[in-house]
Amino acid sequence: MFSSTAKKFGVTEFVNPKDHDKPVHEVLAEMTNGGVDRSIECTGSINAMISAFECVHDGWGVAVLVGVPNKDDAFKTHPMNILNERTIKGTFFGNYKPRSDLPSVVEKYMNKELELEKFITHEVSFSDINKAFEYMLRDVVHCSS
Repeated sequence: MFSSTAKKFGVTEFVNPKDHDKPVHEVLAEMTNGGVDRSIECTGSINAMISAFECVHDGWGVAVLVGVPNKDDAFKTHPMNILNERTIKGTFFGNYKPRSDLPSVVEKYMNKELELEKFITHEVSFSDINKAFEYMLRDVVHCSS
């Protein structure tokens, strides 16, 4: 299910951790002859964040963490992952500066360069805002497990 959806958005390879007996970072290291150059995590799952960091290549790999983890989560990795010159970066809102960057996003949408409708899974009225949060939390938990 996730694989076909991901490929619609341009993903070329998809690895479901549930399909493997070993940690996903080891699977990715084997697939890529040592690790990926770049990884992006956007689920907020602490396990996905750790995997995103641990799957980048020693020496030049960069992991960018976008998702917001639970306030009680702790990021744990072996110190050698850092000493081997992997880089980890974090960002809120993709480093977008709303005042200067948002107008270009709106322009791309208006010019049909961004198909944001594909990302809409539910529509709720403002009076049902709590239902929207339920949907969001349900989907995040579903994607993270």
